[in-house]
Amino acid sequence: MTDASSSATDPSDETVVNTASEAAEGFVLSRFKQSNVTDLDVTVTFEDGVLEVDVYLNAPDADADLDPEQVADDAALAGQAAVDELFAEYE
Repeated sequence: MTDASSSATDPSDETVVNTASEAAEGFVLSRFKQSNVTDLDVTVTFEDGVLEVDVYLNAPDADADLDPEQVADDAALAGQAAVDELFAEYE
């Protein structure tokens, strides 16, 4: 049920970028202790409806079971998924 006061407008670009960035960073920190992460860079752009999430992760003291490159890729996907969920809320 929708009413006139809850018109379906898209989230702001800033909201989209923040959502993706927070999700990607949160994903990395859910896999690695912050003390094991030497460098984490999350770059998010949202222009003309196109979202790009890039994650660079340097975690030399990481568990052998975790591949930092794979975690970075998965973090980027988590950022994209969070934005998909955000847009679904506005439908």
